[in-house]
Order: sequence, then C-alpha cells, then structure tokens
Amino acid sequence: MDFLKKLYKILIPFYILFLLYLMFFGFGRSQYDINIVRLIPMFSTFGFMKQTILWETIIINIFGNVLMFVPFGFLGIVFPKFNQFWILILDFLFAIILIEGLQYFTRLGVFDIDDVILNTVGVAIGFYVYKQLFVGKEKV
Repeated sequence: MDFLKKLYKILIPFYILFLLYLMFFGFGRSQYDINIVRLIPMFSTFGFMKQTILWETIIINIFGNVLMFVPFGFLGIVFPKFNQFWILILDFLFAIILIEGLQYFTRLGVFDIDDVILNTVGVAIGFYVYKQLFVGKEKV
C-alpha cells in the first residue's frame, strides 16, 4: 500500500493538470462568443445522443465524462478524510462546480450540469472500487 500511496501522490497532480487542460483547451476548443449554461439534467446529453450518428462518439463522450474522474475516488489513499463518501462527494462537487463556473466565465467551455452529474458518478464509482480493493484488506 505504501508504494501505491507514493505513486498516487506523485501521479494525481499531473492527472489533475491533464484534466484541466482537456476541460479548457482540449478537443480543439476555442472561446465561445457567448456564455452558455445548461441546467436541465441530462437534457444536453440526450440531445447529444439524438444528434450524433456514431455510437462510438456517444460512448466516448458519456463514458469518458464518467471514467476520467474514477481516479478521484481513490483520494482516500493520500487524504484520509476522503475515506468518508459524503466528504469526498461534497468536496468534489465544490471543485467541479468551480471548474464548470470557470469554463462559463472564460467561455472556454460551457457550465453543464450533465458534466457535474457524470463526473460525480465517476468519483462515486472510483470510491466504491477503492473500498472494495483496499479498505479492510490493509490499514489505509
């Protein structure tokens, strides 16, 4: 566990920077002309699914928004307070809403409630996997 803790501690800051890059500059993103907010849950996701012909694009978008955030469910390895589900989720919600807000204000993205939901599902899945793999088998 000590090796994993050290490895995670080293890699997670780089992973965070990578995700921030994707969220603000990745995928050929450029600044929008207007600020956009999408607050109706799953409306933009279902709209995207209706308008997209290729299933692989749908899968990459939706599952990518979930899977890219699974590693944050393992934060308890480094920060013991995140071994409590609701503390992890509430802190993550604060952070992801802040990031979505920055996307809105910089117009380098859209404030989309679907991203908040899907990203949080990813963290919850990561937390579940983390608990199944590590907690109880070895002192965390």
